[in-house]
Amino acid sequence: ASFTISLRPADNITVMIKQRPGVSPSCQIRVKNFIRSELKIKPGENVTFTFTYGGGTCSTPEKYFIMEIQKNIDCVSGPCPFGDVHLYPLGLPRLNRTFIWDVKASTKAGLELKFSTPWLRQIEPGEMCPDFISYNINSCIDKATVNIGTFCRNGSVSRVKLLGGVIMSLHLPWDSPLTTSGFNIANRASIKRLCIIESILKGESSITLMSPNYPLGFPEDELMTWEFVVPSNMRASVFFHNYSLSNCERKEQRVEYYLPGSLSNPEVFKLSSSQPANIAGSFNLSLQGCDQDAQNPGILRLLFQVVVQHPQIDENVTHLVDLSKEWNMTVTIHFEGWPNRVPLMSEPICLICKDPRTCDRVLTLVSGTIYKISFLCKDLSRLRITAEKDISCVDLRWCQRKIYSLSVPKAITQLPIRLHKFIWKLLAPDLINIEITSPSLKLQQHVPEQRCNTSYSYSIVSATPETGLNVGVFCPGGSIEKIQMRNNITISLKTFGKGFLNESNHQDLKMSFVPHIKDECTFTVRPDPKAKVYLQTPNWLYGLPPYVSISWYVVVPSKQVALLGFSKDRMDITCETGRAYVNVKEETLGAEETVRREDELLPKPRNMYHSFWVNISNCKPVDRTQLTLQFWVTFADKQIDLGMILGVVAGAGVVLAIGLTVCCVKKKKKSQTPMVGVYNANVNTEVPRKQNLFQKGRKNNESHVYAVIDDAMVYGHLLKESNGSVTPEVDVYRPFDGPMGSLPPSPPPLSFRKDIKRSSNTKEPLPLMDTDHDTYTFAHQKSGQSEDDRDTTEKNNGDTSMSLLENKEQDDLVE
Repeated sequence: ASFTISLRPADNITVMIKQRPGVSPSCQIRVKNFIRSELKIKPGENVTFTFTYGGGTCSTPEKYFIMEIQKNIDCVSGPCPFGDVHLYPLGLPRLNRTFIWDVKASTKAGLELKFSTPWLRQIEPGEMCPDFISYNINSCIDKATVNIGTFCRNGSVSRVKLLGGVIMSLHLPWDSPLTTSGFNIANRASIKRLCIIESILKGESSITLMSPNYPLGFPEDELMTWEFVVPSNMRASVFFHNYSLSNCERKEQRVEYYLPGSLSNPEVFKLSSSQPANIAGSFNLSLQGCDQDAQNPGILRLLFQVVVQHPQIDENVTHLVDLSKEWNMTVTIHFEGWPNRVPLMSEPICLICKDPRTCDRVLTLVSGTIYKISFLCKDLSRLRITAEKDISCVDLRWCQRKIYSLSVPKAITQLPIRLHKFIWKLLAPDLINIEITSPSLKLQQHVPEQRCNTSYSYSIVSATPETGLNVGVFCPGGSIEKIQMRNNITISLKTFGKGFLNESNHQDLKMSFVPHIKDECTFTVRPDPKAKVYLQTPNWLYGLPPYVSISWYVVVPSKQVALLGFSKDRMDITCETGRAYVNVKEETLGAEETVRREDELLPKPRNMYHSFWVNISNCKPVDRTQLTLQFWVTFADKQIDLGMILGVVAGAGVVLAIGLTVCCVKKKKKSQTPMVGVYNANVNTEVPRKQNLFQKGRKNNESHVYAVIDDAMVYGHLLKESNGSVTPEVDVYRPFDGPMGSLPPSPPPLSFRKDIKRSSNTKEPLPLMDTDHDTYTFAHQKSGQSEDDRDTTEKNNGDTSMSLLENKEQDDLVE
């Protein structure tokens, strides 16, 4: 197939057929008997050619060649050809082709290009049009060329006015059916600025526009204007998405608006300011450059969006946000996904307005101010609130006495928008730590075995000098009533679903500044007696930082016993420096401390009868091993010991027998010579009392030592009178000479008492039971002492013994 191109001299058209860049020249052009790789046809020439491939016909020349058709138009020395611009010449081969119209014009009389429907849409450099048909507009002022922009079809740009000449390009793919250029040269008019771009917006829509030469930079000290035609029943808003500023030597770079109904047109804005929104009707936007610094000019560029939408039903509904009594707090209302996600230009837009003309997708409110805000949004569920509050301690004497409430203010919860996150930044000075409490709800640690299912949770992070310590995620309704930490803390409240609006009224998280604590973090846990509590070390995903020590204080109710167990057998780490330890100790006098190192097995499940401490201290692990430990606590009611019950009953029987004997002795004493009991002057016969009745510690008195006198031994003569067959023996008990603590120790087991050695002719006494759990120490009188010595002792101390027994009986009744 051969092609013939005839160019008339008056048309001033040049046709160039070039090899396609990056493609091997397998296909060639044959003109008569000459083979060429390129072909240029000048005005007035008539050329016939074919595409050949190895001596044959090249059936797909579009793979190897492109074509440029350039037409020069002189609007300076001759009449300007107003009207539609045609695609000429006809009968061109089916190649990717670019039509170029180079129009010369005076700067005193600019050119206006008018586009037929469906108008044009500006795109960023490098972006492709869906149908691969694109327009490129360049303005020519003297010898300078400014790229106004690249456009696709189907947009809102209806006209472009340019100062001076213009180079207009239309790129068509080889298979495009387009037969018209789609624009015309309308007229000439002096505009006194670089260009004017007219954009007609119909219905709800969104358009994106860029400054000339974007992103390379707007020309120095130039002025350009965008004219937006907006239906009167619609509202338009302007958003600057990407801009940069040049370094000005003189004048000021700015944007100016001519707004409908404004009394101060033009209204001047900085590029960094929030731009006008909710504009009712057509308006103009101008970009003004400045005289740039010759040494460091910088770049002035702008990419912005104009959104047109119907007036919202609730645009006149205002919401009062009173932050006048708040301190160091900011509230940001934003779209979902902010700031990580940038919404697509085509997405429905939600605007937040702090006055009818100041609206944006993101609005930040500061404390100390009262706002009246409104929303231009069809679906408020796409909006979120993020707030941040700083609490710091300046005066140590004042801040240690103050309790701060970590609750979301009602000014936020009353808005018809979901709270996404509320962040408290707690800043503590040196030697002062932070205590977090939840008095009524208490906190539950979120662990795999015990997940939070509430509408909100707290994420607590402690900032150490070396690294951040992620303490964990907590929610209300657990067992942790207090957390103490040594460093600055960030607490983030995050909501889930819509239930937070109702539960927000019951928040009880408190914070205060406390004196220095030893460990990095200390938990106080008061579990529900019927619950199983799981607790785990902070920084669970990454392991406890090196040399960090964490403690838990678990409160055990007096009538219950706790079962403590670890979720694994070992710590599973190897220390490079130092040692890692697990310490468990009950908070009671004389309690033994259970200590395990990282190379030892962790304690097996064990019963804890008193409140206890669990401490976990880390070393510097080798390689990438990390210390992560979890333990659990359950409760059960204390079982009543049958032996203890029998001991109490036996003790009561002995006391009753002694009481009856004393009564008999009193009656006998009236008619006989008073009998003398055995008294040991080295012991204190005071009945044991509870600890809080002692005026001094047990180490400093002898209240724990008792002289127990058997009735068969003291009153043997009475028994002799009855049958004369019993030989009384006095059994004197020596005082306990072992170590004693400041708190009453627990009673020894029954088996210990049964093993006490007694005389072969002495019957085993029933065990005694003391409600204060005092330890009784027993010792027998030596068998070498004679009965005469005992009688002598009775005579000398009879009155004293009787007084002793009477006092003991009265004290027993009191007890």
